[in-house]
Amino acid sequence: MSLNKTLIALALGLALTACTPKQDDTATDAAATANDAAATATDAAAAATAASAMASDAASTASSAGAMASDAAATATDAAAAATDAAAAAPAEASTAAPAAAGDMKDGDKK
Repeated sequence: MSLNKTLIALALGLALTACTPKQDDTATDAAATANDAAATATDAAAAATAASAMASDAASTASSAGAMASDAAATATDAAAAATDAAAAAPAEASTAAPAAAGDMKDGDKK
């Protein structure tokens, strides 16, 4: 919105400068100063627009990083569930395998 106002002010200043009758060097210097000020304001507005675009890009990148973190959390949750399932199955397998292994050992191997 302020960029539009700046451009309108610049156009109005140029129109007034072009339509004003020539008086002396003081008026010309004042008009040149006004035009320089308008150009500076336009440059500042362009810089603000570029900064806004950079901020928008940064927000988009942060959003992407959040999505990646969410995916990583889901993967970690799946891995934890798999580890829990494996831990639940391990005691059952160990209890059936231990007596069989002990029966295969000789008396000298047992400690």
